[in-house]
Amino acid sequence: MNLVSYEYVACQGSKKGVLILSEFAGAAQSLGAGAILVNPWNITEVADSIRHALTMPSDEREKRHRHNYAHVTTHTAQDWAETFVFELNDTVAEALLRTRQVPPGLPSQMAIQQYLRSKNRLLILGFNSTLTEPVESSGRRGGDQIKEMELKLHPDLKGPLRALCEDERTTVIVLSGSDRSVLDENFGEFKMWLAAEHGMFLRPTYGEWMTTMPEHLNMDWVDSVKHVFEYFTERTPRSHFEHRETSFVWNYKYADVEFGRLQARDMLQHLWTGPISNAAVDVVQGSRSVEVRSVGVTKGAAIDRILGEIVHSENMITPIDYVLCIGHFLGKDEDIYVFFDPEYPSESKVKPEGGSASLDRRPNGRPPSNGRSNSRNPQSRTQKAQQAASERSSSSSHSSTSSNHDWREGSSVLDLKGENYFSCAVGRKRSNARYLLSSSEEVVSFLKELATATAGFQATCADYMHVLG
Repeated sequence: MNLVSYEYVACQGSKKGVLILSEFAGAAQSLGAGAILVNPWNITEVADSIRHALTMPSDEREKRHRHNYAHVTTHTAQDWAETFVFELNDTVAEALLRTRQVPPGLPSQMAIQQYLRSKNRLLILGFNSTLTEPVESSGRRGGDQIKEMELKLHPDLKGPLRALCEDERTTVIVLSGSDRSVLDENFGEFKMWLAAEHGMFLRPTYGEWMTTMPEHLNMDWVDSVKHVFEYFTERTPRSHFEHRETSFVWNYKYADVEFGRLQARDMLQHLWTGPISNAAVDVVQGSRSVEVRSVGVTKGAAIDRILGEIVHSENMITPIDYVLCIGHFLGKDEDIYVFFDPEYPSESKVKPEGGSASLDRRPNGRPPSNGRSNSRNPQSRTQKAQQAASERSSSSSHSSTSSNHDWREGSSVLDLKGENYFSCAVGRKRSNARYLLSSSEEVVSFLKELATATAGFQATCADYMHVLG
């Protein structure tokens, strides 16, 4: 019966026939908006519905048909198969994550030494539970909810961050799930890049915010999900939810633990059987949170676009040869660690003249926003940005060295070796990251050491140049 209703809609291109569907049929979940739903056991209701369909005005018939036809033609067997494979891959990745051993502690001295030896560094830092200021609970049960909800940069980090950001050979990115206003408030004074809502919005150094969202991102699910989140916030004391531009996050960190878990389980049932049953969204569960976001919105998926914008904006002359990535990221967002890791296989490796093999990293997981791989244009946005920068550079200056020209034309933005990549999870027992820092206080301590070592190295170099001069 489900297939018959789909076939009927597909065959009504010219007549725009009205679909009468049992409310007990499975297809009622997907075609109910454009169909007339009836209780098949109520003969009077069925008869009235048939009369209503036969006398329905043509504009209403066309509107109902257009709605259902769009669903039938987009939710194809191919689309279902691709979604199934993606979900299967996610399940495998999550299973591997659960069985992964606890990463070792970050070898801070090695990370600092490699940092000082590198020529072009990239620092990617999370915000919440990574750079945030700890809140004194004063013995209160559950902590101070009001203060903890106001994310503030740790005061001891302002000096070290400023020193790292002012280094000409270092590019700093704060990549967070928070919205733009929170990042502006905490990092507006620093010479760094900001990426809000898992990289869907990007702000260059002292620039204006831009969007990196894929085209045709479907946000039709927002209103219905919002109602569910509001309902569970009202019935769960001390819970709250955040409405961001590309996602919703319901947090029950301050609620009773057992009651919060029961409510979260109930919420997931409401979501899967209603608002998101046919929506292109991902549900991300944290330790005490539930987040609904569009399919493919992850930090790993966004970093490729972010790198492209950085190359385009800063007109880099050397590839990035050192990456430090530190964050308290959800499991769904830990694909950013895999994105940079040289030990994972990449789609292509290009070896520029006079250099080592460079890695062309692309995010694992889902394809572009249309749900299919872009076979017509296999180049990533990063490569396009490099080519554009190369064209501008060659047209404006003929004095560029041949090695730089070769890098821009054929190589990747990354020239990263294993010993120069440090991914570090904060406060997580299982992670795809290589290393572990137990708390934000350890992050503060390490960044202080890094900034101090950088200042000492720069002073030594300045003295050496002075002697030579």
